[in-house]
Amino acid sequence: MSASKFEVQTKGRGLPSIGILAGVEGIGKTSWGCCAPSPFFLMTRGETGLETLLDAGRVPDTPHFPEIKTWMEFLDALKWLIENEHAYKTLVIDTIGGAERLCHEHVCKRDYGGQWGEKGFTSYMQGYEVSLADWRDLLTLLTGLRDQKRMTIVCLNHVKIAPFHNPEGKDYDRYTVDMHHKTWSLTHRWADWVLFANFYTVTKEEGGEKTKGAGGKKRIIYTERSAAWDAKNRFGLPPEIEMGNSAQEAFTNFITALKAARGK
Repeated sequence: MSASKFEVQTKGRGLPSIGILAGVEGIGKTSWGCCAPSPFFLMTRGETGLETLLDAGRVPDTPHFPEIKTWMEFLDALKWLIENEHAYKTLVIDTIGGAERLCHEHVCKRDYGGQWGEKGFTSYMQGYEVSLADWRDLLTLLTGLRDQKRMTIVCLNHVKIAPFHNPEGKDYDRYTVDMHHKTWSLTHRWADWVLFANFYTVTKEEGGEKTKGAGGKKRIIYTERSAAWDAKNRFGLPPEIEMGNSAQEAFTNFITALKAARGK
C-alpha cells in the first residue's frame, strides 16, 4: 500500500466503550445491566435471571431475546442487531462465560464428533485452543456492532476462586473470571474496562490465626487489578466505586465516575 493511501489522524472516533462487569453471586450484576441506557439483553442458556427479576417487578421492562441455547443462535442474534434498525444503545450479554460454553459445545460437536474426553475436545486441552478462532470471530462481531450501531457493549460474568501460580513467590488464591484462561486472556485484552464487584468485608482476629469475616453489606466496584482480582480500565477511573443501595445508584455512580475520568 502506498503512503498516499494513509490518512494521519490525531484523535479517536468517539466510539462507545466495551466493558465487562464480573462479580460474586448476588452482587446485582443483572440489575446493574438493566440500568444501562436503552439496554437489550442476550441471555445465554441457564442465565435467565433477567426473567426472574422482570416477573418479580425488580427491574423495568427490558427488551431481550428468549434464552439463547446454541452458539449459532448467539451469532445470529448479534447479526440481527447489526443488520436491523433499532434504538437500543447498550447490548448486555448475560453472561459472557455462558457464551463461551456455547462456543466450546459448538466446536466439540463440529471438530470432535461431540466427544469431550481424552480422545475429543479435552485431549491435551486442544479443544480450548481450537475454539479461540471462533471466539475471535465473536469479538470481531461485537466490535462491529459497537462501530456500526454505536452501541456500548456490556458483558456480565461470574467469578470463581482459583489458585494463582505466583512466579515471584508463594502461590495464593484469587478471584478469577469464570472462563477458560485462554478465552479470558483474549477477552480481557479486547475490553476497555473490566470491573470486579464484591461485598466489602473486613476480618477480625478471634485468637491465634483464626479470623472471622464482618460486615459484607457494602458493595464495591473495583476498577484496577490487585493480587486478589482482575480489573482494568483505560479511562483513569478511581480505584473503587461504591454501588450504593440500589442498581440504579450503582450504575449512576459508575457513569458519573466515567464521565469525570473522561472530562465530560
